[in-house]
Amino acid sequence: MISPLAHVDPAARIGNDVTIHPFAFVDADTEIGDGCSIMPYASVLKGTTLGKNIKVYQGAIVGADPQDFRWKGAPSRCSVGDGSVIREHVIINRGFADPNGTRIGPNCFIMADSHIGHDSVIVGDCVIGNGVSVAGSVFVDRGAILSSAVVLHEKSRVGKFALLKGGTRVSANVPPFVIMAHNPVSYYGVNSVVMGKHGGFSDEQIDDVAKAYRHLYQTSTSIFNALQRIEADIAPSEIRDEIVNFVRYYGKPLAGHRVDLDD
Repeated sequence: MISPLAHVDPAARIGNDVTIHPFAFVDADTEIGDGCSIMPYASVLKGTTLGKNIKVYQGAIVGADPQDFRWKGAPSRCSVGDGSVIREHVIINRGFADPNGTRIGPNCFIMADSHIGHDSVIVGDCVIGNGVSVAGSVFVDRGAILSSAVVLHEKSRVGKFALLKGGTRVSANVPPFVIMAHNPVSYYGVNSVVMGKHGGFSDEQIDDVAKAYRHLYQTSTSIFNALQRIEADIAPSEIRDEIVNFVRYYGKPLAGHRVDLDD
């Protein structure tokens, strides 16, 4: 159902079983997948592709112009994966530095008043809390949770199944499976409940994660020494490699750790 009171550009590509409510705005050069619902006063702007079964709530703007002085009007893109929910007054900017633009993966839940900047990537199965600010060129990996009012600065990176507690400000890289809190940001433990309940990780895998982060955050040693201890103490596994590789490639700077990588 497309309301006659909505503005839908004739050049927009609309899938099957799409509902566009009164006073919604759908621009040209957009694609709306099957089963989507665009609520009143929501906007889907040029350069945006929505997958299937996405709901965009009142006042949200998906595909807003990039907020970056480097953007001079060149083509820019934004895409949202199947099954995602975009709540009231969310703003998602298109990306221009990456040809793929800003990308929101499938089954993300993006709560009210949050903002996702240009060229950022939210991989999928993520929760973005109320009033979260994600700057440009940020990467958030699968299953991460950003609680209300979290601030992620430009080019920061958040690993898989990480949890950032409300109000945390991050200008560095957050490794996978951790809980981070406070300002300045600090290590708060392992995200074991979400890992076990929603990630399908075993108790043994969660124990290995806890061992790894004891070496990294609770021994007052350098990141370089912590990596050596992790590799000596924990048997090789996919989950150990996930941590070691993240810290090795993105550990400078590493959120909550103030020791230089090669001290």
